[in-house]
Amino acid sequence: MKHVLGTSAAAVRAAPLLLIDLETEEGVTGCSYLFCYMRGAATAMAAMVAELERMVKGERTPPAELWPKLAKRFTLIGLQGIVRMAMAGFDVAWWDAHARAAGKPLVEFLGGKRKAIRAYNSCGLGLMGTEALAREADELLEGGFSGVKLRLGYPTLEEDIAAVKAVRPRLPKGVSLMVDYNQALSVDEALRRGRALDEHGLAWIEEPIRHDDYRGAARLARELATPIQIGENFSQPFALEEAIAAKACDLVMPDLERIGGVTGWLRAAGIARDAGMKMSSHLFPEVSSHLLAVTPTCDWLEYVDWAAPVLQQPVVIVDGNAQVPDRPGNGMEWDARAVERLRLQ
Repeated sequence: MKHVLGTSAAAVRAAPLLLIDLETEEGVTGCSYLFCYMRGAATAMAAMVAELERMVKGERTPPAELWPKLAKRFTLIGLQGIVRMAMAGFDVAWWDAHARAAGKPLVEFLGGKRKAIRAYNSCGLGLMGTEALAREADELLEGGFSGVKLRLGYPTLEEDIAAVKAVRPRLPKGVSLMVDYNQALSVDEALRRGRALDEHGLAWIEEPIRHDDYRGAARLARELATPIQIGENFSQPFALEEAIAAKACDLVMPDLERIGGVTGWLRAAGIARDAGMKMSSHLFPEVSSHLLAVTPTCDWLEYVDWAAPVLQQPVVIVDGNAQVPDRPGNGMEWDARAVERLRLQ
């Protein structure tokens, strides 16, 4: 990673990715990747993806029917953790193969149209000194983004405020600032810090408390002026539905490998539409740009460049917006030399 991502939970210096090529008997290959968080998890995820392959090899299953079929087979072990992530990666590659076979970009295969999606840069601004934050903010704006994300969760509120004040003056007029606590706070402390942050015109406060404490999050959403953003830890669309029903947030941002791939995302988008809830993405900008373009309540694309080193054509940002590619499928093609150079195993 170009920038160390210092969060309240850990400092992330490398992005272990599992690349998936789903080869069909018709000669079309669908592509996707999973973010494994820890290097050791990649082997386990690869083994689970291989198990999925054995389950569907030789079958002709329409993309929308793949997830229910696999979910039924995994009922006893449960659709959580590595099982769910592997299924999501397989699902994304399955949809990609079908879109490629149809000769259409994924967004068009899903019935939508290519359009620009406003994007914020989430590649850095971790926990660090104020001078370093100011320098890094300048670097993150070089791509012409519409917003940047700042990680908070310093030992004291004063340090959080200092970080915001270090970054805010570096942002041109009209550029949004989001902050992310990565679940660092108690409800009471989140209320205390949130009230202080309300004065700084933030786009949102993300995951200030434990991700599944919907009762606590509802209190924050009710009492704070700054919007509360959650969703990267939603496990399938059911969790998003529960959070909205509990009024636990003002905004949602599903993660592709946790919400259930393309299939799960489309269901989540329908739930958000019915609730009138704005929906952004978490990671995976290459595929998320297509999906946001068919999301009725589309809000922001979270841009990270973690997969860029192994891609022939990374995501393009123009005038603060991500451009949905016109290539068939999701548009990803591996840079074979880079893959070999960076291969873990």
